[in-house]
Amino acid sequence: MNLLQREIEQQVVKALKPNKVIIVLGARRVGKTELIKQVLSHFEGQYLFLNGEDMDTQRVLEYRSQKNYELLLGEKRMLVIDEAKAIPDIGAKLKLMVDTIPGLKILVTGSSVFDLTNKMGEPLVGRKTTFFLYPFAQIEFSKAESYLETKSSLEERLVFGSYPELSHLSGRKEKIEYLKEQVNSYLLKDILIFEGIQKQDKIVSLLKVIAFRAGSEVSLESIGNDLQISKNTVERYLDLLTKVFVIHRVSGFSRNLDNEITKKHKWYFWDNGIRNAIIGNFNGWSQRDDIGQLWENYLISERLKLHAYKQHHVSTYFWRTHNKQEIDWVEETNGKLSAFEFKWNPNKVTKVPSAWKNGYPDAVFTGVSPENYLEFIM
Repeated sequence: MNLLQREIEQQVVKALKPNKVIIVLGARRVGKTELIKQVLSHFEGQYLFLNGEDMDTQRVLEYRSQKNYELLLGEKRMLVIDEAKAIPDIGAKLKLMVDTIPGLKILVTGSSVFDLTNKMGEPLVGRKTTFFLYPFAQIEFSKAESYLETKSSLEERLVFGSYPELSHLSGRKEKIEYLKEQVNSYLLKDILIFEGIQKQDKIVSLLKVIAFRAGSEVSLESIGNDLQISKNTVERYLDLLTKVFVIHRVSGFSRNLDNEITKKHKWYFWDNGIRNAIIGNFNGWSQRDDIGQLWENYLISERLKLHAYKQHHVSTYFWRTHNKQEIDWVEETNGKLSAFEFKWNPNKVTKVPSAWKNGYPDAVFTGVSPENYLEFIM
């Protein structure tokens, strides 16, 4: 597949304004560096490109003074720093630059939320705009493929996910090796170096538990007992996994009906391929007993990417009652509710739970199956 235009490319280009900092966050290998190249192709002037993980870059930026940075930039009025997290006091340094060098535009990337938002958040208040980049979304694939190609690629995306480099790998074995390397060498890297975490086995075990329970309510206490770590440690690890864009949390919806569950959460993976690499299962859908989980995880990740890229302001939840009536996905937009139930088998009847119908009679209810899923994710 040819290089796909990323959905946020034009948004980033428009947001690049003098004396502002643009931050692009996303997991490693989702295409941040390639996005930078595409954004720079729209820039007519000279620019300075730095790698934040390079020691020379760190040294040249170490002395925090306007004169030092003016000498570094010369006549260039665009500064790009890839993986800026490694640079000490990066927030204060960028603030000094945008406050003192007229006309300077800055674009930086990071592979985790705690990389840059913690280090740059306070110094850059009012001076930054943040974008998130994810593995390819269907709205991006559809720019380069037909409806029939999209339909025929569904199994591939349910099993192997949507990381950009997979588009250039033709063999099943190559894709499996790539995803395993992605998990072991990249996604865990940021977590294990953060605050000196050394218990890689516990992180991996926790990821496996979440992978097997994707789409199910999770008890942190129960997981902690199984892994022989405290509930607080489980909570902390899940938070870190969220901040490096491996998983994300969904909370229960309630308007205070007596029997609604809100205290537990569900966890999903941003990419099906990563989830399958963690549990070591790359079988096709006809050989899976977890096709329902694959389907639900895929739809939710695609829906969230759609909302993020289209800048929709939507609150998202699951819904369940103590007597086990449930809905997979609930969205609230400007006070209006929409409910979605995911069914892999299109022939299975989807009914509105009575408690939901009685409690929220004005809500829209839709079943999502392989027959109509593109309407949901595009």
